[in-house]
Amino acid sequence: MRIIIPMAGMGKRLRPHTLVTPKPLVEFAGKPMVHHIVEELARTCKEPVEEIAFVIGDFGPEVEKSLVEVAQKVGARGTIYYQHEPLGTAHAVLCAAPSLEGKVIVAFADTLFKGDFQLDQSMDSVIWVQKVEDPRPFGVVKTNAEGLISDFVEKPPVFVSDLAIIGIYYFRDGQNLRNELQYLIDNDIREKGEYQITNALENMKGKGLRFAPGQVKEWLDCGNRQATVDTHKRWLELFPKEALMPDASAQITDSLIIQPCFIGKGVKISSSVIGPFVSIADNTQVANSVISNSIVQKNNQIQNAVISNSMVGSYTQIKLSALDLSLGDYSSIQGN
Repeated sequence: MRIIIPMAGMGKRLRPHTLVTPKPLVEFAGKPMVHHIVEELARTCKEPVEEIAFVIGDFGPEVEKSLVEVAQKVGARGTIYYQHEPLGTAHAVLCAAPSLEGKVIVAFADTLFKGDFQLDQSMDSVIWVQKVEDPRPFGVVKTNAEGLISDFVEKPPVFVSDLAIIGIYYFRDGQNLRNELQYLIDNDIREKGEYQITNALENMKGKGLRFAPGQVKEWLDCGNRQATVDTHKRWLELFPKEALMPDASAQITDSLIIQPCFIGKGVKISSSVIGPFVSIADNTQVANSVISNSIVQKNNQIQNAVISNSMVGSYTQIKLSALDLSLGDYSSIQGN
């Protein structure tokens, strides 16, 4: 089995957190988002993973090295490909053309999921979908009386189906997919200005290939800050309790930790209340603060702060002033 992960996008909706760090490498619960994706794919596909191919932009050698290490941690070979222009999903997958051989899973690094994949060997492809209230921003599928996929529609302006494609695909023959993607490029077949994988799927279906819809247990969006904070909350709820013990090197004094929380290596917490639903990454120091439902990255210094429903990057300093008050009856203090 090979896994292709297109992740060259800029992640503009998650700025400023993606100005320095590519969106799939934003961390929570101790790992970059793409690491969680890779682990879940390797766990659920129930077949040995030979290679994981990452399609990236100009992220630099340090990021490339970390991605190769992510693949190695699940026993696979890591390969790096590049997409230099945002020309659509079909173009992104085709950038990994040499790895489109044999059984292939394509997983776009925009969302997290929890699933238990059943790869139906009688099908040419499995496309994972989820019901959504508003299907207009998504590619969707229609199914026939046999329960097979009958149509692919990219971002329908009017309702045709509420089964949204979540960005995870299985192909029994990667070479077949590669040929269809190349056909789109060679003939400049675009949808809304971009080369879309749904057009390749429609061509394959028209040639008699059988496509089955698949389901995941959880589909969690990380499109913007609020969605990422909400997804992080749900992800911590799904973690086994033993995985949420503070790292042995963390120093926690005179503080209350309300689970579920993730507390990384070298973290120092004093006179604070942390949780629920908080990730604090390595070497961050927190003093005299209250933090809930938030993602805090590495190497921060936080003092006298009340933080909720937030994302904090790395190497920041939040040092607020504690109040020394003599406040009489019927008084009021309000802060922004």
